[in-house]
Amino acid sequence: MTLPNKLTLSRMVAIPIMVIILMIEPLKTTDTIFSLNLGQLLFAILFVLASFTDFLDGYLARKNNQVTTFGKFTDPIADKLLVLTAFLYLQTENRVLWWMTLIVVAREFIVTGIRLLAVEKGRVIAASMFGKLKMVSTVIALTVLLFNDFGLTEWLGNVLLWVALVMTVLSGVEYFYKNRHLVFESI
Repeated sequence: MTLPNKLTLSRMVAIPIMVIILMIEPLKTTDTIFSLNLGQLLFAILFVLASFTDFLDGYLARKNNQVTTFGKFTDPIADKLLVLTAFLYLQTENRVLWWMTLIVVAREFIVTGIRLLAVEKGRVIAASMFGKLKMVSTVIALTVLLFNDFGLTEWLGNVLLWVALVMTVLSGVEYFYKNRHLVFESI
């Protein structure tokens, strides 16, 4: 297994660890910076580290000519799981509204469905530049929200969240439009 694929899988392994950290009672009672308890801070730090592996695995795969079908398939799944974990957590903290999470989930299901149709035709759809921009804007927004706007007023995280949501919708529309022939062939 290549290093980029190991990094992708490490993102998936980080998710249950992040969730478990939030449930450990002593971590909930230890205050840290930005009005976060220790569990919340560790969750946020792990989110940032796991998000960085998304950049790193793609960079290393291209640099070392280790782009694999496995990586093209699992990388977006790992991204979706990580982002949805952060969205669901922030929803429980009332920092993200339920319908915002629903928009993200709907886009991810639609894009995954299109990718499955492509696989059926023997094709693999790699992430588009617009999809990558969606991921970057989402990770930035979630990072700011997870760190409670770094002690600033809440407007920064909210503005970045709206940017991420717009990018989410636009990238979903792009995936559908570029691959509409796959969708309509299967009807």
